[in-house]
Amino acid sequence: MEEYSQEDWGNHSQDLHGYPTDQELDEIPVTKRTLKIKQESSEEAQKRDIMQNIVQILESVQLKWELFQSWTDFSRLHLSNKLAIFGIGYNTRWKEDIRYHYAEISSQVPLGKRLREYFNSEKPEGRIIMTRVQKMNWKNVYYKFLEITISEARCLELHMEIDWIPIAHSKPTGGNVVQYLLPGGIPKSPGLYAIGYEECIERPPSPHMERRSLDPGKEGRVDLETLSAQASLQVEIEPTRIIYCYLGIAEVRTLQQCLFLHFQANTKTFSKDWVGINGFLSQNCIVDPGVSPKSIYIKFVEVERDFLSAGSLVECLEKAIGYPLKFNN
Repeated sequence: MEEYSQEDWGNHSQDLHGYPTDQELDEIPVTKRTLKIKQESSEEAQKRDIMQNIVQILESVQLKWELFQSWTDFSRLHLSNKLAIFGIGYNTRWKEDIRYHYAEISSQVPLGKRLREYFNSEKPEGRIIMTRVQKMNWKNVYYKFLEITISEARCLELHMEIDWIPIAHSKPTGGNVVQYLLPGGIPKSPGLYAIGYEECIERPPSPHMERRSLDPGKEGRVDLETLSAQASLQVEIEPTRIIYCYLGIAEVRTLQQCLFLHFQANTKTFSKDWVGINGFLSQNCIVDPGVSPKSIYIKFVEVERDFLSAGSLVECLEKAIGYPLKFNN
């Protein structure tokens, strides 16, 4: 890393702090200031979640850290035009283990250019790294990367940035059969789509609740609040989560056509021999009286047809979510 004078360090240190002054804070109404803090904390939490997910992907493919030595590292041909998932790491004089400083999916800017920004003192990202090395907070800086295709980048976007859309269903017709009601606005273009279902995990009451149910309270008095809690929490239900079960590639057909074929299969011709995602969705339409079908969700992203055949999309998504897709063979 370059050497800097004490005066340079003072200038860089001032540049690092972009916080408002006391006078500026006084000029901001309290309500607006509170809303801004809440908004920023929510955005920061979302960024942390995304970065943690990217770190998990990098760790799952067991890449080796490379020591940053000079700018020529990032001028090499194999980095110049690549899209990639990359991480920046560091160690200290006291602890050799390399820890993550940052991780990102470089899906719009070539990896070489993006890494140069992280080691350029003229850029905000580079100033932070330079300062910590020069002040001996860090000993060495490292990087690692996994090259990805455009379609894999869009697949990761589908997972991390696009919300699930619930699929409605009709009331039972013909006895015990319901029909899926697809939403409007599904693109008539190629792309990627995922199908998932809602999982609700029940667990036995906690020992704390059991103890309270056996203790009527002092002098025989009944705690109405305790009774109410016991009645409503006989079974504690964890927050629901949506499980990915299928990743589809709309390459020959459009997204709209593919999803229509999955969800509008004729349940009258349903056979127990059907397998895969269509069998799962059709069987979910056949319900017992008084029982609702499993909640189904979709999400999709448009991708140019020329890019869809590149990469290993199912494995890419499985690494990102941390479990296999049930209906992708």
